[in-house]
Amino acid sequence: MYRLILLLVVSNALFAATITDGDDWSLPTWVTPTSDYVFFNENNAPAFNINNHVIDLTWKQINPAQGVYSQTNTASWTEVVAGGSTFDFDSYNTQIALPGHYWLRIWLSGEQWVPDWVLTDCSIPTTQRWLDHSQQDRHIPLWNTCVWNHAKTMYTEVLQNWGVKDDANLEFVYLPGGFFYGEFDFDVMWAAFQDGSVTTTQLLTWLADIRSSLTAIMGNQSRKLMYTGQDYPFDFQNEAGGAFELHAKQAVDAGMGIRNGISELFNFHLNETPAYGSHIQTDGHVTIDENYIVHTQNHVIGNENECFNACGFSTADPYYAVVMSNLKALQLRSTHLLVETVDSYMAQYATHWNWVRHELGKKVNNAPDAWVSLREYEDRFFVNNSPTNDINWTDKPWLHNFERWLVQKDIAPNGMSKRGSDVRVNVLDADNGTSYEGRITDRATNQDYLYFFVQDNFSSGDTPNMQIKVTYIDMGTSSWQLQYRNTLGQTVVDSVTNTNSNNTKTATFNLINASFDNSMTGNADFRIYNGGANNIEVNFVRLIRMVEPLGESIFSNGFE
Repeated sequence: MYRLILLLVVSNALFAATITDGDDWSLPTWVTPTSDYVFFNENNAPAFNINNHVIDLTWKQINPAQGVYSQTNTASWTEVVAGGSTFDFDSYNTQIALPGHYWLRIWLSGEQWVPDWVLTDCSIPTTQRWLDHSQQDRHIPLWNTCVWNHAKTMYTEVLQNWGVKDDANLEFVYLPGGFFYGEFDFDVMWAAFQDGSVTTTQLLTWLADIRSSLTAIMGNQSRKLMYTGQDYPFDFQNEAGGAFELHAKQAVDAGMGIRNGISELFNFHLNETPAYGSHIQTDGHVTIDENYIVHTQNHVIGNENECFNACGFSTADPYYAVVMSNLKALQLRSTHLLVETVDSYMAQYATHWNWVRHELGKKVNNAPDAWVSLREYEDRFFVNNSPTNDINWTDKPWLHNFERWLVQKDIAPNGMSKRGSDVRVNVLDADNGTSYEGRITDRATNQDYLYFFVQDNFSSGDTPNMQIKVTYIDMGTSSWQLQYRNTLGQTVVDSVTNTNSNNTKTATFNLINASFDNSMTGNADFRIYNGGANNIEVNFVRLIRMVEPLGESIFSNGFE
């Protein structure tokens, strides 16, 4: 007995926690990005690892006359509003000659983008023009059967006959390509629905044909079709009081990839997102179904994190907004992320962005770390909305944590934590609501533990060469401990003593023969224990693989 205690004390002395100031985004040297093309933008910016530029083309420049296609035409047009931006697109030949990988965006529906012969052939009246949500451009009825059939013929020419779909440099294609910036715009559909120009049946028929026709055109590369529509809460039918239609999930089920354009609103509506396999559980935690087709078939999964003090959003703390937006995108298992060198603060937060670049596209079998951001936040979509297939959970609309293969849960009788002290309200936009960052132990009621559960397919049982980083608020002078079980069934204890600086710090623990065998209270894998007089507050925990998993290639997820 005395010998065992001595061994534990010695091991703790040899492997004492290392304390650093602030967040710690470091990774082991074995970790490399999934590919060089996980960041994308309109333009290459190699200094920021943006090597994935856009090829922008209008339908009119591609297809100026029926049966005629051009790789040499250019395009120039100006938004219809006073003082609107002017867009100049080089020819396809000029753009395809640019170095690096690319993504394709064909501008279809704007009255300045569509070929005149299409409007004539399909007898589209001038009264059928609707402003998009930005109020920048007027759009024709892309769902008109004649218009859409011509569009599909054009897509066949570009994707198949020009060889785009099989081009190794193609990362993905924005679809369907209509509306503002080639993105989905249910506002246009809603306006047409309201004035009686289209019925629900006609719109649903068109949306179904997008899925079936374009995946057929793309064939075995359909996972690179990035569907830009969404399920909750943006849908023309619920505007009319009808049922929610899971258009994005249906697109993924048909074989397409998926993209969300506003993951900057990291608390809002991105929790129940069926197209990503993301679902709210009854206990208020969000889980990702990694057996869902979007993950198992290596679909392209995109998000956009470029609007922080831009696009009508604003914040006095852009670092917080950038980090939380990126954590949400990573929780959704994103493979690609649209970024702006300036508006995404890539220079200011280079260390964090480097970590994000190494995380994108990783799967549980080759990820360098599992992590949890401890927090409690409200999803304001569920405050005033109640979809027909209602989703309920304890404490709705409040949710727990951002979690990726590592989960923190409150466990009785001694692990019921409290909300963190960092309260954020309406960051970037009112839709982001209120969140409480961090979790605090409650000494007054003997709630001294924070319990953590490692997803079994990330690590279970014998787990050598692991490290845990705990980011915490250095408040009070309590001593606290990381506790885990080793392969001999002993509880290993590593201690940290706070210094009351009230600053954010990160403690790094090198684990000794850890065994994550669910053997702690509540079947937890490890825990943090507060043995001091003051409460402790923890914000972020990472479990890191110090050695690359055996037999796992960094390209095993299919993006190279």
